[in-house]
Amino acid sequence: MNGVILAELVLYCLVLAALGYWYGKKEMSHSDFLLGGKKLPGWTLAFSERATGESAWLLLGYTGFVFASGLSAIWVAVGIVIGIVSAWLFLADRFRQEAERYGVLTLPSYLAQRFGQQGRTILWLSTVLIFSFMMFYFSAQIAGAGKTLFTVFHIDPALGMVISVAIVIILSYTGGFVSVVWTDMIQSVLMLATLVILPIVALVEIYSGGLSISEALHHAKPGLDSWTGGVTGFALGLLLFNNFAWFFGYLGGQPQLSARFMALKDAREAKTAKTVAVVWTLLAYGGAFLIGLTAIALYQGHSFADVETVLPHMVLDLLPPWLAGLLLSGILAAIVTTADSQLLVITGAISEDIVRRSLRLRLSEKQLVTLSRTVVVAGGLLGLVLAMTSESLVYLVVSWAWAGIGCTLSPAILLAFFWKRYSGIGVIATILAGFISTIIWISSPLEDIISSRFTTFAIALVAGVLFSLLFPDRQRTT
Repeated sequence: MNGVILAELVLYCLVLAALGYWYGKKEMSHSDFLLGGKKLPGWTLAFSERATGESAWLLLGYTGFVFASGLSAIWVAVGIVIGIVSAWLFLADRFRQEAERYGVLTLPSYLAQRFGQQGRTILWLSTVLIFSFMMFYFSAQIAGAGKTLFTVFHIDPALGMVISVAIVIILSYTGGFVSVVWTDMIQSVLMLATLVILPIVALVEIYSGGLSISEALHHAKPGLDSWTGGVTGFALGLLLFNNFAWFFGYLGGQPQLSARFMALKDAREAKTAKTVAVVWTLLAYGGAFLIGLTAIALYQGHSFADVETVLPHMVLDLLPPWLAGLLLSGILAAIVTTADSQLLVITGAISEDIVRRSLRLRLSEKQLVTLSRTVVVAGGLLGLVLAMTSESLVYLVVSWAWAGIGCTLSPAILLAFFWKRYSGIGVIATILAGFISTIIWISSPLEDIISSRFTTFAIALVAGVLFSLLFPDRQRTT
């Protein structure tokens, strides 16, 4: 492997570690560790939220999905982009206001504080939900890192996973939320550069080589050249709906994303963040879709052992070593940004939601920060073990976690924000219904018919409304 690429990746890792150490030197409260003390600029939070939301799944999972599915993969991007834009336009500032109003640091704490009569039960249930699915989500990022380093350097994937976990633990352990957000911002720029530069270079290569994307799609396997996947009728409806169903997980239910909304310090910063996030999203998803399509033209007749390695193969084949090293760092950036944020969500669920609020242990700020750092290390090591023992694809694991967490908690957030009759029992019903239905659905053949990303959202929403009507809160401060 070219020494320039290796040197750039090593330098990238060292810069991240140095930033984590720099922010870790500063004394911080528990609020600073988990939410940055609401002192961060809106544009950095927007970059961080986008990098956190788009992980290895976008650069590896989605580009590979487009390569394997063709034009019909556009509907995944459509659903996601609409979900992201909706969250920033209609929910971000509301999260900021509610976090200030109730003095909370996490999404579960908000629901518990908002529905105080059942607050402790809500805390426990939401923590179990988040921990159960988030650990697998986290492990998917680490597996993606091992896959990337194996593709680029042909090293043992297990070693790549260990290196990635070490970086994530250092960043999260030392500086908490502040170091994670600032390093996310740098990594977000690298991710966007990868998703913008690579398709441009690929299109130039296709044009100069006399190739054609449309012809490549036509001669590839059936359905790749169709926006509907070559199906009609009911099958078409299912294809469009299942791909679009990613939308439902973006409506406030992903705690690693909502934390960025809660960290916004005022309406002005929120407005700036909305613009940055929307522009980033449009460029990133447009680029990822083009990468998958151009790969079909460039690699006609070539089969990949794993389609989720298409992007790193393109980087190595099309770009000079100095640029390849930078853009491959963008892939690792995507993994690290999501993984460290997920690790902080797990940490907050235990130290803030369970230890501080539910068990009500009287710990000092210093003790809470120490506890959080201990959880960071333990959670990182557990995620590493899961990554090494799981053979699931990045796209599939993320899809399940998206349903289990995002599509369960999104109905709870929407009802809490916009329906005055939502009750504490309704919140409990929402979480239980979403949790149980996701596990049952993904374990059955039903998942192949209708995605749990929709069924979880629908079942959790109906359960929340029904039980709120049957068991209304008698008294609640609103």
